[in-house]
Parts: sequence; structure tokens; C-alpha cells
Amino acid sequence: MTGKVPLIAITGFLGAGKTSLLNHLLRAPGARLGVVVNDFGTINVDAALVSGQIDEASTISGGCLCCLPDAGGLDDALAKLSQPKLRLDAILVEASGAADPLALDRIIRFSKVPRIRAAGIVEVIDAVEHFRTVDRVPELPLRYAVASLIVIGKTDLLSEHEREATIRAIRERVLERNPGAAIVIARAGQIDPALVFDTATEEDPLDELPIAQLLREAAVEHTHHDHARAASVALTEPVSPSALVDLLEQPPAGAYRIKGRIGVRRGESVHGFLVNVVGGTIHVTRLADARVEGELVAIGMELDQAATERRLENVARASTEEPDTAGFERLQRYRRLSS
Repeated sequence: MTGKVPLIAITGFLGAGKTSLLNHLLRAPGARLGVVVNDFGTINVDAALVSGQIDEASTISGGCLCCLPDAGGLDDALAKLSQPKLRLDAILVEASGAADPLALDRIIRFSKVPRIRAAGIVEVIDAVEHFRTVDRVPELPLRYAVASLIVIGKTDLLSEHEREATIRAIRERVLERNPGAAIVIARAGQIDPALVFDTATEEDPLDELPIAQLLREAAVEHTHHDHARAASVALTEPVSPSALVDLLEQPPAGAYRIKGRIGVRRGESVHGFLVNVVGGTIHVTRLADARVEGELVAIGMELDQAATERRLENVARASTEEPDTAGFERLQRYRRLSS
């Protein structure tokens, strides 16, 4: 609807499990995904899955992403993958283990590619090696500061006692650096793709390669991830802009993502907006279609569905009888920042 493709970066040290996570996400039924991989080190993305998702994989040359001058190679790849003809649901960037997530975050946010929007940084942590690498030093790792989603993997390789203690210690250190980060345990290297992106359909498109479809169908039998929880409300009337922005700025507890098509009243007129919140980052786009009908959806692993639905319903019921110029300007500010 907006012509902008969500861009998600997957970061983490070498061997943390980034490629396993990427290949798992590529198996999501119905997903059309673009992939950018870094050729610094050994990348072993399943070629059949990648070729089944996009016209061709884009490989960044020149070493680690944080060293690319002016993000030239990355922007070239993103410009190619965000072409409307590919109809992608999302673009995934797998950074090398040497890449600096803070630098990568800046590169993405200041990219000159007009058809993409930043949709989160997923930091993968190897639970087994964690304290032998970054957390051997007392300083809290800066890389946690920009991560929107922390994926703790390889916990199945630890004993039950070690597992609980390690997860607890990692949570404490991550949240001390980044209180807003969402944290999920990857069971057998897998998480619910709904935490990362949406798919246009629940089934594979007809133009996908048969081998890709067969591989994804086979993978379903070995899926071990916990499903994310979701809460939603249908919007049959225009909503109060202040109530909407309050929700976006202060999401319900456990909500990692919020999305929706919303009609917002301004005086006698109604304006359509598409909103996306990922880990605290708010993206707002105007819609040409100002129809009132829409929806609001919240997604998260630890979401209190009943409490979240009440929050969403409060937005749906918020009065629009009085002019709300200040609230509309708050919403417009996020739209300007998102453009």
C-alpha cells in the first residue's frame, strides 16, 4: 500500500546462529523475501530457498557492512530488491559477525533508497559462547542498544540448570543496556516469523519455485518455535489521533509489533494512515484511500491478549466529536519523520 518494503537486519557474532535463523525465516509459507548477505566469512544460506524467494540473491562485497563507504554496496542491493515488480513482503540483511550493529543501524536509517523502511534489528546471541565473548568484559555491550529483538539461541545445548541461569543473566544484561528490547528464546534455532514480518498470503504464491515450496513444506514438520500472541480490533469508525498516538508511543506490555490501517478524523474530513511500530520505532504513512474501515493489531511473545484488546478497543471507542488539532499534528510529525 505504501510502496515501502520493511528492512530487517540480522546481526550477531560469528557462529551465533544468524544463518540458521535466516533459513528458518525463509521457510515461512507465502513469504516473498529479499535477502542481502555479506561475503565476509562463510555464508551458507540455502541457495534453493533464496532463489525461490527473489530473482537473485544480492551479496555485499568489500568486507564487513560497517566498513562500506557511504553504504554504497548495500544501497545498490536495497534499490534492486525494493523494486515494486518483486512484490516483496520484507528484505532481510544478514550482517557479518564483524559488523557493528550501531553503524549498520545508521546506514539503514540514513539510506537514500526511497522504497524501504527500517523495521528492526534482530541480534542473535549464542547462549553457549556468550560469556566467553562479549560479556567477559564488565562493560555492557553497546550493540544491545540498537537491537529491537534479541534472539537467544543454542540454549538446548546447555544443561537445565545452566540454561536457566544463562538466560536470566543474558536478559539482565540486555535490559540494563536496552530496557525496551524484546527477548525471545529460539527453540532449535527457530522463532515465529510473525515477530519479524507479515506475509501477503498464507500459502506459497503460484510463481514460486517448486523446490522452495517442497523445502518449506518439509520444514513445517520440524518446526519447534513458540507461536507469538496477537490481539486485534476492527475499526469501523474514524479514531481520535491523540488516542492513536498515545497507543503508538506507549504500546501495551509485551507488544513487540503494532500495525494497522486507520481512518483518523480531522474536523469534518477523514484521513487514512498506515502505522507500524517495531520495538519502539514508529512509522506512519498516509494512505490515498481514506475509507474508515480498518484494523489495529498487536503482536508479541509475552502479550497479555485480554489487556491488549482492551487497549485497542479504547482507541476504537475514543471520542472524535471534539476537534483534536494537537493530536493530528503529533501524528503528522511521525509521518514527516517516516518519509
